[in-house]
Amino acid sequence: MPRARLSISLPPDVWMRELSTTHDATAFEVVTALAGENAGIALLRIESDDLLDILADVRSRPDVGDVDLLWKRELTALVQVETTSPPLLFPLWQAGVPVKMPFTVLDGSATWELTTSSDRLSELREHLDEAGIEYDLESVVEIGSSEADRLLTPRQREVLAVAIDAGYYAVPREATLTDVAETLGVSKSTCSDILHRCESSIVTWFAEEQFTQP
Repeated sequence: MPRARLSISLPPDVWMRELSTTHDATAFEVVTALAGENAGIALLRIESDDLLDILADVRSRPDVGDVDLLWKRELTALVQVETTSPPLLFPLWQAGVPVKMPFTVLDGSATWELTTSSDRLSELREHLDEAGIEYDLESVVEIGSSEADRLLTPRQREVLAVAIDAGYYAVPREATLTDVAETLGVSKSTCSDILHRCESSIVTWFAEEQFTQP
């Protein structure tokens, strides 16, 4: 099952595009949203020095119906907006693909993270194309049982499993590198090299997952 990351360029007929490009220094966080064919409802978190101007701008949009200010404190507001323009999330609804919430719209662009089947991801891309929504598929990563296969070779998984079972990674450590090597019937240097490669792959993967997000 793939986990995908898409950079979306909002089309001109979506009200959030003009709003976010007019106020290009403000990030509009979509906390949650509902999409239909002809209408959409979004809950937005807005943090800005110009909150009153932004709220007035939202209300002035011809394709925006109801605007409810649910909560406001200093420079932050939570707003529910109902719109009659073609919803940005409609292709997701068509493909039956849930998107990770919240996501941020900044200067006419949004980043979606989603986990779905390969077939539904392909269907989503077709609906985005049909809607004329430009996007960049930044990454696709297979998750689940295949993740370990992608990170480690069978031999590396075997050595790592022996090290874990022996207590090599326990705190305090319950087995030495020599103990693990003897269990595997390999030299200490070979065992060390394999474990270092395992650790490097796992740490690199973790860093990419956790620290490269916007």
